[in-house]
Amino acid sequence: MKIGILSSGGDCPGINATIRGVGKTAINHYGMEVIGILNGFSGLLYKDVIELTDPSLSGILNLGGTILGTTREKVFRKMITSPDEKDREQIKKCYHELNLDGLVCIGGNGTQLTTWMLSQLGLNVVGIPKTIDNDVYGTDVTFGFDSAVNIATEAIDRLHSTASAHRRVMVIELMGHHAGWITLFAGMAGGADIILLPELGYDMEVILEKIKKRMEVGKAYSIVAVAEGIKIPKRKERPAIYFAREIEKQTGFETRETVLGYIQRGGSPSPYDRNLGTLFGGHAAQLIHEKKFGRMVANIRNEITDVPLKEVAGKLRLVTPDTPLVVQGKKMGISFGVR
Repeated sequence: MKIGILSSGGDCPGINATIRGVGKTAINHYGMEVIGILNGFSGLLYKDVIELTDPSLSGILNLGGTILGTTREKVFRKMITSPDEKDREQIKKCYHELNLDGLVCIGGNGTQLTTWMLSQLGLNVVGIPKTIDNDVYGTDVTFGFDSAVNIATEAIDRLHSTASAHRRVMVIELMGHHAGWITLFAGMAGGADIILLPELGYDMEVILEKIKKRMEVGKAYSIVAVAEGIKIPKRKERPAIYFAREIEKQTGFETRETVLGYIQRGGSPSPYDRNLGTLFGGHAAQLIHEKKFGRMVANIRNEITDVPLKEVAGKLRLVTPDTPLVVQGKKMGISFGVR
């Protein structure tokens, strides 16, 4: 068999470990021929590929980013939903001209939706979930999340000493457009006093009351962790700036903001993400060998398995009020900005 591998969407730690997991398993265990498709789905459309061999896949386990490159270009989505049958046939033509028996698509929600669309065209595809946001539906965890949480937690740890020394409120903004998983996990692990998530919303009075109460009982500083996707009055303003300004204005306490940004997405993957990517990649190769297409690899209750792409496409995995860390945090007196 001959298979292709591509990565699409934003970069994140662990993609190369996953490419390695797919490729080395396919080559060494199943005797497959493997090619890498460059720059996401556009590379498939333009047949921009490289050969992947066992030697070429060595030394990439600990590398951040992706050796195949990636793009957020929606060229395939536009073509698949086009009423022009010629566009659909062009996609099939490119796939078959590469003589592929299967295609592994590594990416987040948008990628899994596109992968499902390709399966609807009759192409043999397998998806692997990738995102630091941990919001891909159908799996309990995605690789990249653990690495991002580690970085975010260390940043919060470092803010404690500055906040304590200057008796300040420190607001740190973490990644997560729709899902607050990074902010929740890093906020809890880093000992944040207030954790604000897009899914739960907030009441500014609750936030202010929490900070004032801490000061009244002798706790001279507070750490506020906020997800970038939380809704604020001025959409173009960064949430960290908004909350820092409002807290200082309404409490009189000196407040500073920090936006961690893309640091959370870069660098070497954590050991957990390297191993998770390796397991995901190996299972994807197995699915192709067994000709079980139209599925996405998943980690469910710590078991590597797979789910139908049709059950995943277009859905998000979000934090809910009954998420165990939220429930436990509230029991400990941590504020989530709501009553």
